[in-house]
Amino acid sequence: MPTRTLPAAGAAAAGAACISSSAVLMRLAATSPSITALGRCVIALPVLGALALLERRRGAPPMPSRRRWLARLAGVFLAADLIVWSHAIAAIGAGLGTVVGNLEVLVIALLAWLVLGERPGRSLVLASPVMLAGLALVGGLADTGGSHAYGADPTLGVLYGAGVALLYAVYILMLRQATSASGHGAAVAAPLFEATAGATAGSVVLGFALHDFRFAAYPLTWPTVGWLALLALTSQVVGWLLITVSMPRLAAGMIGALLLIQPAGSVALSYVILGERPSAPQLLGVVLVLTGVVVAVSVRPPGGDYSRRRTRIIRQASAASTGRSASKSP
Repeated sequence: MPTRTLPAAGAAAAGAACISSSAVLMRLAATSPSITALGRCVIALPVLGALALLERRRGAPPMPSRRRWLARLAGVFLAADLIVWSHAIAAIGAGLGTVVGNLEVLVIALLAWLVLGERPGRSLVLASPVMLAGLALVGGLADTGGSHAYGADPTLGVLYGAGVALLYAVYILMLRQATSASGHGAAVAAPLFEATAGATAGSVVLGFALHDFRFAAYPLTWPTVGWLALLALTSQVVGWLLITVSMPRLAAGMIGALLLIQPAGSVALSYVILGERPSAPQLLGVVLVLTGVVVAVSVRPPGGDYSRRRTRIIRQASAASTGRSASKSP
């Protein structure tokens, strides 16, 4: 696909910029959390299916069964993430709801270290305090008197946000593992199609379990369907295609760092579209978040690019195995 010609960090950054509109569009859709999640996935599914079919016709190999099911399971976590995130946005607003959920950067780095054995790079470690400080400022946590704190229940919203961060991190890591078969001609749209299929099924199950399909209270009028369609195309299709194509070529912690562009963009869009007016400390937080992203991606981890390190390790292991076999030959 054309997205493969983009640098990995550039593709992930562009994808994060696309999905920065998600919270605003979710608020404009003005429907229940489960309907929002289901509508986003159902509308995106045929588009991704067509792109996956085009990939196959251009020679991309089919996904192994294990990777397909891993992507589908990742989609179930995405469905839960989208539903919980809608509750966070309703509780504390689009800006803070996005900011708190994007604390997934630390969850990703921690899980990748504990589960995948990927130690976070020095640049990410150095940039993390700067990014966290920026997140706190963007979220309005430095404001006093409650003059800038919007939302019906900020405390509950923060708890929802913590759940979003965990669910989002698991989704990203699982999808990254499902797309780890890098190389020329490897599928990009197919894993995202499988994940979206899993998210569609997950949204249906969770929606019925939570009794959240309240179509009488939230009729599917044209404005609602239009906002959900725009959400599906910008976030679930374009945004996540750009992010997915970058996943096999970046370390997990770096992916999380680049996704921090999302809350900064969300604050800007909330300002313009929803009329949310961030304070001076929040604007300073935007600057700190972007500064942290620049620091995190500007210093290469020891050994260079993640995909090159992995390829070199595989080749070294293969060479060592060949050498051992030769030494045992008569």
